[in-house]
Amino acid sequence: MPATSSRVRKKLGQRGLGLYTVNTVYGDAIILPCHLEVPNDLRFGKWKYEMANKASEFIAFRSATKKTVQYDDVLEYKDRLNLSENYTLSISNARISDEKRFVCMLVTEDNVFEQPTVVKVFKQPSQPEIISRATFLETEQLKTLGECISQDGYPKGNLTWFKNGVVLQPTEEAVINEQTKVNQTTGLYTVISSLEYKPTKDDTNAQFTCSVTYFGPTGQETIRSESVAFDIHYPTEKVKIQVLTERNTIKEGDNITLKCSGNGNPPPQEFFFYIPGEPDPIRSSSLYVLTDVRRNATGEYRCSLTDESLMDSTIITVHYLDLSLTPSGEVIKQIGEALPVSCTISSSRNATVFWMKDNTRMRASPSFSSLQYQDAGNYICETTLQEVEGLKKRQILTLIVEGKPQIKMTKRTSTDGSYKMIACHVEGFPKPAVQWTSSGGVINKTEETKYVNGKFISKIKIAPEENVTLTCIAENQLERTVTSLNVSAISIPESDEPEEKSDDNRENVNDQAKLIVGIVVGLLLAALIAGVAYWLYMKKSKDVNGESQKEAAQNIQTLPRQESYFFMSASKHVDKDLGNIEENKKLEENNHKSEA
Repeated sequence: MPATSSRVRKKLGQRGLGLYTVNTVYGDAIILPCHLEVPNDLRFGKWKYEMANKASEFIAFRSATKKTVQYDDVLEYKDRLNLSENYTLSISNARISDEKRFVCMLVTEDNVFEQPTVVKVFKQPSQPEIISRATFLETEQLKTLGECISQDGYPKGNLTWFKNGVVLQPTEEAVINEQTKVNQTTGLYTVISSLEYKPTKDDTNAQFTCSVTYFGPTGQETIRSESVAFDIHYPTEKVKIQVLTERNTIKEGDNITLKCSGNGNPPPQEFFFYIPGEPDPIRSSSLYVLTDVRRNATGEYRCSLTDESLMDSTIITVHYLDLSLTPSGEVIKQIGEALPVSCTISSSRNATVFWMKDNTRMRASPSFSSLQYQDAGNYICETTLQEVEGLKKRQILTLIVEGKPQIKMTKRTSTDGSYKMIACHVEGFPKPAVQWTSSGGVINKTEETKYVNGKFISKIKIAPEENVTLTCIAENQLERTVTSLNVSAISIPESDEPEEKSDDNRENVNDQAKLIVGIVVGLLLAALIAGVAYWLYMKKSKDVNGESQKEAAQNIQTLPRQESYFFMSASKHVDKDLGNIEENKKLEENNHKSEA
C-alpha cells in the first residue's frame, strides 16, 4: 500500500497541468474542460468541487467501461450538470455561488489523476441613475443633491460623482457617502452614493453625473449615468430698470412701459416704482405702464425691491413740439396794408422750421409791409424734430388781399390804321365786373385776359367814323369805379398810348433802358477823350517847324476825321435816345389830357 501511494503521488506530479481559471457571465453556462490526457486504462472519471473550510463534494461520475453517467444528489446542481464523453463538465445558468474550485479526476487501475479549475462569475451592474433629486439647491447651504444607484452587479462596483465632466472630490462643499447592499438570494451587489452639495451662482446649469466602475470577464469597465441639472436659488444682488418702447425716443401721447428686474433666482415678483409727481412709491409686478404721457412726465424713474434694499434709476425725456402762428386761419386785409406774421416754436430740442405758400417751399418767412394782390394765398408754417420720429406740427394762414377797383385806359391804333384797340386795365379783389359803354349804349363784344394777382385787361376793338367817348366801369363788392376816354376817328391823326406791360416785361424794359443809358454815357466819354487829345496835339504842333509842321498838319487832318466820326456817331445815338424820351413824354401828356 505505501508503494502504491507513492506511485499515485508521482503520477499526479507528472500529469498535473497547473491551476486553470474559467471566467463566465452570470446566467450563462459554465464550461469546464478536464485538461487531462485520458489514459488507455481509464476506469472512470469524476468531478468534485472544493470550498474553504468544507469537505469536497462529488457532483458527477462517468464510467469508461460501461459508458454510463451518474450525477450526485447535490441540490445546488440538480438538473444543471452535463458531463460529456471527453469528461468536460457543463453547468447551466451560472450563479454567484458557482464561484468555487472544481476538480476533474481520472481514475485508472492503479492511479488517480486530478486537475483543478477555478470558476469566476461576473455580472454587469445596471446603468447608474441619480434618484431622490433635490427640487432646487440654495447657495451657501449644504443640501443633499441626490443619490447615485447602480444595482445587481458582481463583483461590487465603485461609484464616482462628476460636475461638468470633472470628478468631484470629497470636500466641505461636496460630502459623499456610499453604501453597499447584497441580495441574499442572488448574491448581487447594489451600490448607493449620496452627494451633499453647497452650490454657487456659477453652478447654474451645471451638469451632474455619476458612474460605476466594475470588473467584467475582459477587465475593468465603466458605465455613466444621464446628466442632471439643478435649479440653483440665489438672492438678488442687482436691480435693473428698463424702458420698453417701440422707438428710441418718446414724444407726447406715447405710452411708456417700465420693466424692473432682479438678477436673483427665482427672480423677484414685486417691486416699488417711483414715478415723478407721485408722492409715494407704487407697488407693482415687474411691468408698469404709463399711457398718453405729457412733457411733465420727463424726469428720473426708479424701481427697487419691496424692502428698498436695492434700487436702480433711469432718466426719461418726453419730447414735445409746440407751434403758434399769428395770425392763423383766414385773414382778410386791404391792399397796401401791413401784416406782421410770426411763427413761434417751443420744443424739447432744436426744431427745423420752413414755410410753404400754395404747396411751394419758400426761401424765407413771409413779411408784409405793404400787401399786394400777389401776396394772397395759403401759407403753411411747419416744424419737425428730426431726432424724434413722427413729431411734426403745422398751421395754416389763408391770406385774402382785397382792394377797390382801379382803372387805367389806353388805346392803340392798328398798323394799317383800320381800327383802334381800347384797353381797360383793371386791378381789384374780389375780381371786379367790367362794363363798357359809349354814347351808343352798352358794348358787349369785349375780350378779357387772364385774371392774375388781382389784375386783368378788358379790351374792345372799334373803328369810329367820328370822335367817340368810351367809358369803362369796374365794380366789385367794395366799390364802383368809372373812367372815360375820348377816341378820335381814324382819319384824324393822334398819338397812341402803349399797352401796359406785365411785371416781367417791365423788368425787361428797365434793363433795356439801363443798357441804352450806359451806351450813351460811354459814347459821350469817348468823344470827350478824343476832343482833349486833339487839343493837346494841336498845342504841341505849334512848336514844330519845317517839314515837321507839314507832317503834323497831315496827321491833324487825319485825326479829326476819325474822332469826328465817333463824335457824330455818339451824337446820333444821343439824339435818337433823347427823341424816344421826348416821344414818351408826349404820349404821357396826351394820356393825362384824355383822362382829364
